[in-house]
Amino acid sequence: MQWFRPELADLPSYVAGKRPRNADSVKLSSNEVPFPPTPAVAAALAAAVAQGGELNRYPDMSCAQLTAALAAYENWDPAGIVVGNGSTALIEKFLQAVVTPGGDVVSPWRSFEAYPIATIAAGGRFVGVPLRADGTHDLEAMAAAITENTRAILLCSPNNPTGTTIPHAELASFLAKVPARIPALLDEAYIHFAPAVGESQASRAVVQNGKELARQYPNVAVARTFSKAFALAGLRLGYLLTSPALAEPLRRIATPFGINRLAQVAGQAALTEADTVLERAAQLAGARDELATQLAAAGWHTPTSHANFLWVSAAELDRHGVSAARFEDACMDAGVLVRVLGEGVRISVAEPEGSTRVLAAVRALGERSS
Repeated sequence: MQWFRPELADLPSYVAGKRPRNADSVKLSSNEVPFPPTPAVAAALAAAVAQGGELNRYPDMSCAQLTAALAAYENWDPAGIVVGNGSTALIEKFLQAVVTPGGDVVSPWRSFEAYPIATIAAGGRFVGVPLRADGTHDLEAMAAAITENTRAILLCSPNNPTGTTIPHAELASFLAKVPARIPALLDEAYIHFAPAVGESQASRAVVQNGKELARQYPNVAVARTFSKAFALAGLRLGYLLTSPALAEPLRRIATPFGINRLAQVAGQAALTEADTVLERAAQLAGARDELATQLAAAGWHTPTSHANFLWVSAAELDRHGVSAARFEDACMDAGVLVRVLGEGVRISVAEPEGSTRVLAAVRALGERSS
């Protein structure tokens, strides 16, 4: 029986990371941070549960208190804030709202695995534009891919899985070419691991100021999450920063009472300790750069990453005569889980022992090939 839309038969599945072979394996396959939630979050959740948390009641559907806290933290009009179950759910809702049947969604590829899934689920056609050889967005090619059938644009900076970012001037120039009728979503899930963007030319030469661009272009939405640097992946909480004109219809199609009460409590508490969150993110960024340096010393080169992971491209694996599967197996033998994505491998940066084991794996690969 044909119960489902025919295109769902070709829908790619989101594949979670593999299970470890050994109980003491270090998991570096899901871009999770190794830190627990901050003390304020733990205290707020404990207090909410101890008091009953009113868990027998529906949560505040408007997320009013969390939205007010986000508005203060991000210096953003609350009318332009949309809260959701992680940034992935918000991307799905965004595409459901703007994609017409058969409409094109232009996106970099390779990028976040959920983009083609969410596009096809929304009834659209995924138009993946290949990254440049250095793992960065090819914005010229993306602009050339825009047609009358284009309904949305997805961007990801830092890009998952390459970790690369988009210079502010390049992204501003690209968005100036995007017709106002086409909404564009900039996924900044990993922005807290990138250099802080101020007014200096040095910072803007590395990474975009997404909020500035969203203020300039009402068709631009910036997606952020509490799952990464804020260490709340298990509670599923994210938000969009955009214009009130784009936000209001997105709130209208939100799942009723979709953000659970404890997630709202945790999000508010996390924002009170944002300094601690940023200190932790900077610590991971330093560990990321150190791992990249040590990999390079061992002859393995990765794109410059401003996320909490590194990318070993298919070309780099080929240069060493190693398949992605073999690289993954070597890491599993060393007691660490990494993530195979297509023909490349993504390595999250978390516990120091994980990095140590990755280096042991590449050394073992070198010994086998010599």
